[in-house]
Amino acid sequence: MNVLVEIRKRRVALGVPLGELARAVGRSDATLSRIERGKIRPSYELVQRILKYLEEQEGLATPRLTVRDIMNRTVVTVDSSATLHVAAQRMEGGAFSQLPVLSDGRVVGSLSEGALLRALGHPRARRIRVREILEPAYPLVDEGFPAELLPNLFAHYPAVLVTRRGDLKGIVTKADLIRGLHGTSLRRTTPP
Repeated sequence: MNVLVEIRKRRVALGVPLGELARAVGRSDATLSRIERGKIRPSYELVQRILKYLEEQEGLATPRLTVRDIMNRTVVTVDSSATLHVAAQRMEGGAFSQLPVLSDGRVVGSLSEGALLRALGHPRARRIRVREILEPAYPLVDEGFPAELLPNLFAHYPAVLVTRRGDLKGIVTKADLIRGLHGTSLRRTTPP
């Protein structure tokens, strides 16, 4: 059974002694040892108790990443009244593919490089304002939002804005998520 091999691997990786796990699930050390070695087949209910205990221990050992851990704290924005030229300079200057759009300090939409390029090709591009080509705003999430949920949002949006008590505090793009997770899982280990 693969789950039995997985139980031992997880227990050992967490540094949980066999006796501790046995006490936590109400079985003897010997019984759990035989289960881990595949000598006896545990009940479904026992496997669930073991897995639940190990998951709780994983949660203690490796707290979940939040957007606070991976967000870019420097949020470059463009005002909705700005010209396309200003927006293009801001995108090019920071090598951004999208920007949040503000009006009176509030997020009112977004601007992607695709929308900007289409508008710059228009004959009256010099007079077009960002508000005229505004795209939907990126989702707003709190700093404590679990990073493991970001891939679902990124299936629909290129960026997520991070707020604290309604104030814009950061942005997370797909590239930020990739950089933040480079070589790690969606859980981080607690510093020693």
